[in-house]
Amino acid sequence: MKKTTKIFALAMTLIAATTGTALATPSTQIWIPSTDVQAYKTVHLGIDNYIRTSKNGPASNTFDGGITVGVLPFEKLQLEVGGDYMETGTSSPADSSPFYFNAKLGTPEDSLFKGSPALAAGGYNFGTKLGVTTQNISYVLAAKTLPAFGAVPSLGRISAGYYHGSGKVLVDRDGKAANDGVLLSWDRTMSEISDKLWMAVDYQSGNSAVGALNFGISWAFSKNVSLIVAYDIYNDSYTGGKNTVTTQLDINIP
Repeated sequence: MKKTTKIFALAMTLIAATTGTALATPSTQIWIPSTDVQAYKTVHLGIDNYIRTSKNGPASNTFDGGITVGVLPFEKLQLEVGGDYMETGTSSPADSSPFYFNAKLGTPEDSLFKGSPALAAGGYNFGTKLGVTTQNISYVLAAKTLPAFGAVPSLGRISAGYYHGSGKVLVDRDGKAANDGVLLSWDRTMSEISDKLWMAVDYQSGNSAVGALNFGISWAFSKNVSLIVAYDIYNDSYTGGKNTVTTQLDINIP
């Protein structure tokens, strides 16, 4: 428990130090953070759209444009910081304060010892309108690539973690705090079809607006450009809204 607390404290210190930089998403699977961290001096641009499958419900479509930058020159300890502009195009109170911030500290697989999992700690959705956009989600994650199975080079990567956010903003339909839970995911490059094709399923527990099950695929058009298309099922349609189809265009520079 003390180790987890220290990781949280370190991640939050780094976030506070870099907040002067702009739903702030760190490097993700589809919905939840991943243990991946942007490499030093890499600038990642993301253009995400969440399109409702039904017009009925309290929530509308969402646009999220963001930038994330790798800032540590080490192979075994990496840090990224970023910011996003997110809006729904409505008169939502959140749209009046559309800037959010994130940061993540991580280490890749095998960096601590042979066979060690990838580890990450960070925070995201740090908004600027107190009690409205300040979801202030902190998290820790571990991930491990499964070994080869017969002719299959790998069964993919499994990730698991825990998150905690603001109990005043992350609430259920009754207004009660629903601000913590588990983060789970599976992802895999479908190399038997093409090294450009990637699949993932991820899940964030809780009945607040961030609780969801998501699954989708990605195609890499080049080394630095890829597109994710996914379907998002929210744990509670009252807080998360109707399900969405998401497109996520990712561009890395260089």
